[in-house]
Parts: sequence; structure tokens; C-alpha cells
Amino acid sequence: MTAPGFAERPRIPAGRVFLALFRRDALVAGKELPFFLLRVTLQPLLFVLVFGYLLPRMGFVQPGYTSALLPGILAISLAFASLQSVALPMVADFGWTREIEDRLLAPVPISLVAFEKVVAGVVQGVIAALVVLPIARLMMGPIAGLDIRGWGWLVGITLLAATTFSTFGLLLGTIIEPAQIGLMFGFIVAPMIFFGCAYYPWQGLDAVPVMKYAVLVNPLVYVSEGMRAAITPSLPHMPIWLVTFALLALSGLFWRLGMRTFTRRAIG
Repeated sequence: MTAPGFAERPRIPAGRVFLALFRRDALVAGKELPFFLLRVTLQPLLFVLVFGYLLPRMGFVQPGYTSALLPGILAISLAFASLQSVALPMVADFGWTREIEDRLLAPVPISLVAFEKVVAGVVQGVIAALVVLPIARLMMGPIAGLDIRGWGWLVGITLLAATTFSTFGLLLGTIIEPAQIGLMFGFIVAPMIFFGCAYYPWQGLDAVPVMKYAVLVNPLVYVSEGMRAAITPSLPHMPIWLVTFALLALSGLFWRLGMRTFTRRAIG
């Protein structure tokens, strides 16, 4: 017989726990939605205003530059919204607030807690892209080669890109200490943006062959080129199969490394 007070607790389905964790994150994100959108869209839209609207009308850049710029701006917004949505709360949870400890007490594997964080990051990255794309398009005006009829590729690349940078956020959020958060932006995020082929097409680096192949270690390159393949398919871009393969491989790599460091911090 089971002694009174020691009855076995009913098992809660993992899916129900996952949804509860996700609803909690969605509620918090909903309350902070204006600040979230301001954080992830201000810099890309300011760049659109200067390089996609003002300079072409002033004659300092060719009007066709907007065709290369729009996919890159979309890539930056999507990628870094996903990364920041996972990495910044993770740094705080393991550093200052220790809120992650409450989640780790849930009756589910540790990996499910991390997976929920990644899914939440993917959703927030997609939201950022949905906001930036129409605004940037309106600011730039007519864009040569713009064609989003291949919406299947656009949806696929968007989800792959958000997953890649959400898992990258999981990795960064579990290896960076709160006091080092500035280093993430200065030594990781900024170089990724400048060398991520967001403001210029990858094939444009033919003029500097060494740099053309050196930037292939940057995951943002594949997001930027994937967006070009999806929304400006008639213009030069990296092969879509290569983009898909690279994002899948990077997602798997970041997830594996991120789970290793997440588990170490969770049980340490």
C-alpha cells in the first residue's frame, strides 16, 4: 500500500507542460511587444531610410541597390530578433533573476525547456520579419526583381533562418555571463551584420575572393542569400539548395552545442 501523503503524483503530459511554458512566454512577450518591435526593427528601418530611400533619391547610390538591400534588411530583422529573444532572457535567467530554476522544476526533460525557448524565439523572429517587410517595401518604393509569388520558399527560409538563430541564441545565452553581454554585441553581432552579405550580395565579393569564402562561416550570409532567392529570384543569389543545407546543418550544430551548455548550467 502507498502511505498517506506519499501518493504518486499524476503524470502530466509533456505537451501540456510545453504549452503552459509557451503561453507564459507569449504573455510576457505580448506585454513587451512595443519594446520588442522597437528593439529589433529600429536599426534596420533606419538603414532602409538612409540607404534605401534618401541616398537613391540624392543620387549617391544606384536605385537598383534596393533590390539587394531589402532581402538583407529582412534577414537582419528576422535573425537577430530570434537570437536576442532567446539569448538575452537566457543570460538573465542564469545570471540575475534565476527564473530558469522554476522552469527546470517542471515534470519534463530539460531538453523540452530549452526547446520551448527556441520555439518562442522562432515565433518572435517571424513576427519581426512580418513587420519589417511591408514597412521597408513602402519606404523604398518600386524594387526591381521583387517577386514573392514563390511564397513556399519564403516561408521555408524564414522558418529555417529563425530556427538557426534561435538555437544560436540558446548557445550564446548559456555561455555568456551577464557582465559580458556587451561583448556579444561588440564582438559577435556587429561583425556578423557587416560581413553577413546583408548590405551587399555574396556574389559581389568576387572582387575579393578571400573574403568571399571567409564569410561562409557566418550564418547570416545564408539567411541573406536565402531571402534574395525567395523574394528577388531573378537577381544573383546563392543556390537555394546550398542555403537550405547550410541552415539545416547550422541549426543542428547550434542545438547540440546549446543543449550541452544549457544542461551543464542547469545542473551545475
